[in-house]
Amino acid sequence: MTAMHLAELNVGRLVAPTDDPRVAEFMAALDRINGLGKRMPGFVWMMEGSGEPGTGNTEAKIGGDPQYVSNLTVWEDVASLENFVWNTVHRQFYDRRHEWFQVLADQHFVMWWIPAGHRPSLEEALGRLDDLRANGPSERAFGWADLPEARLWRTRNCASTAAE
Repeated sequence: MTAMHLAELNVGRLVAPTDDPRVAEFMAALDRINGLGKRMPGFVWMMEGSGEPGTGNTEAKIGGDPQYVSNLTVWEDVASLENFVWNTVHRQFYDRRHEWFQVLADQHFVMWWIPAGHRPSLEEALGRLDDLRANGPSERAFGWADLPEARLWRTRNCASTAAE
């Protein structure tokens, strides 16, 4: 049986352009948070940007809109991703997301299983997100609530909002 890894895509729309003072604290923390993620047990891969300091992957425009930013990563398992999201400094930035990101009406977070060694493209990931939006949770696309083994999400998640 082929080993499977967990891919995740999170899309957000900043409240201002990446060089605006309103999002400066978020932008300044990208390298630190992404670097931490890459050092976490269970981390496999992250879609990278240009490598310019303080930009993360903000160059990948979605729908031509420069304020849409995305995070696409692969993890060995659910527990590894959960540990990074809820048990590190990442959680502090997650809890403050309303300061830097617009609340989106549509679902903007999706996960799916991939064969170990596969590196999903942004287009593939956006297709999974579209699938989740159109058809609801399935084996092709799902969220935290659809993973019975997701424990930290259930106890440490803030109130559910459209910005999840």
